[in-house]
Amino acid sequence: MPPIIKVIIPAFNEADSIAKVIGDVPKQVSEIIVVSNNSTDDTETVAKKAGATVLSEEKRGYGYACLKGMDHIARQNPKPDIVVFLDGDYSDYPEELSKIVAPIIEDDIDFVIGARVKELREDGSMTFPQKFGNWLATSLMSLFFNSKFTDLGPFRAIKYDKLLLLNMEDKTYGWTVEMQLKALKRNYSYREIPVKYRNRIGVSKVSGTVKGAIFAGVKILSWIFKYSFKKMSSNAME
Repeated sequence: MPPIIKVIIPAFNEADSIAKVIGDVPKQVSEIIVVSNNSTDDTETVAKKAGATVLSEEKRGYGYACLKGMDHIARQNPKPDIVVFLDGDYSDYPEELSKIVAPIIEDDIDFVIGARVKELREDGSMTFPQKFGNWLATSLMSLFFNSKFTDLGPFRAIKYDKLLLLNMEDKTYGWTVEMQLKALKRNYSYREIPVKYRNRIGVSKVSGTVKGAIFAGVKILSWIFKYSFKKMSSNAME
């Protein structure tokens, strides 16, 4: 019996791109959940027409939207085997979802990140703050936790039961790094799969502004130092 796969797509004013994202998601997915994060355009209408389940989360924040999608799944039966997170701006290639979930299905890996490697990235698709933030965060994770992560890519898949055990809590831009840090802490098996990445449709809500980039960077670093401090404290007590 094939695994039950559900996709959560946080979306803020992605009316121009969301139908393309939904249309390119492979048919092996049983439900596409678009969480409109206080959108003021036609994101919700377009997503519904494209066949997605549409939820609305008025509190602005990437994590708020992801948590809203998880709450929806928690109320359902049967529960999914795998949850995939995917952005709504069409910068990822949704058809590559099959590659992302393959290690979970075939090799029993717990957690998979779609790594936006340089060779597969379209010119200009990642801003300097994104690239620098990625490098800094993954370097610190390697230093403190011996992590092999090279990216904080939002296109990711995780076993549903493992996702629940992480007790995700970040409401804004620290969501991706929180997940990776908690997966490391719990010794989850993980793998990165190289994925293509293109220029998004529309303007980035995070890295497209100086304020957004700084805020995201601070959130990411705060999670890393919070967990590195916890690790050092526990080591000192042993």
